[in-house]
Amino acid sequence: MTGLLAGRTALVTGAGNGLGKAITGHLVESGARVIMVGRNLDKLAQTRDVLGLTDDQCRAESCDVADPASVERLALALRGESVSIVVNNAGVPGPVSDLVDIDPRDWDEVFATNVRGVYLICRAFLPAMMNARSGDIINIASVSGKRPLAGRTPYCASKMAVIGLTTTLAAEAGPYDVRVNSLSPGPVRGPRMERNFRMEAERSSSSYDQAEAAFVSRAALGRMVEEEEIGQAVVAMLQMRGLTAADIDLSAGMVAR
Repeated sequence: MTGLLAGRTALVTGAGNGLGKAITGHLVESGARVIMVGRNLDKLAQTRDVLGLTDDQCRAESCDVADPASVERLALALRGESVSIVVNNAGVPGPVSDLVDIDPRDWDEVFATNVRGVYLICRAFLPAMMNARSGDIINIASVSGKRPLAGRTPYCASKMAVIGLTTTLAAEAGPYDVRVNSLSPGPVRGPRMERNFRMEAERSSSSYDQAEAAFVSRAALGRMVEEEEIGQAVVAMLQMRGLTAADIDLSAGMVAR
């Protein structure tokens, strides 16, 4: 393969659709070989076909990142791979409701995937990077971890936890020349935001259009971010050799207000 990332192997969790699909596509375009990870192998296969990827460019593996045993099986299956890039993208949006109305099981589900999943994947694949004294970890966080968002407490709290995990892990991994950063998207156009707007409209007794307009109006550019922009940002971050312990906003200015 040729390209900026030629010769490198990247592992992308939550690669079956949305941001994971876009990230996978841009990594492959830049020359990396990608291991697509997700809970549903059929969905991964469909995404692989849509992207037109070959066996040399891509490998698909099933894993529930919230399950320690599943992550251990993934690490065992990938013993022969030299993974030097990990993108922790897998996540769940969680409920749209006031904190006092959230069931503890729903709260735990959000943290199991969004936070414990990042920890387990890093725990499994970081040691080999440290031994090789080379590697990159990019954790997908969210601007929602850094600003109030009524009705989304578990999601916001989980993404703030990811940012804290990232900066601390960067300090631990830095002496081994492994870089750890997070990327915080704002509202990204796609099915997940459509779901959030529907639920917010129900919660606030407003229309879908009103819920969307109220959210997007908080961005300086007055628009949502596109999935492809997230894939482009991941590749750009991998080119910045001095970047570590950083959280990069890609939000159309959502945090600026």
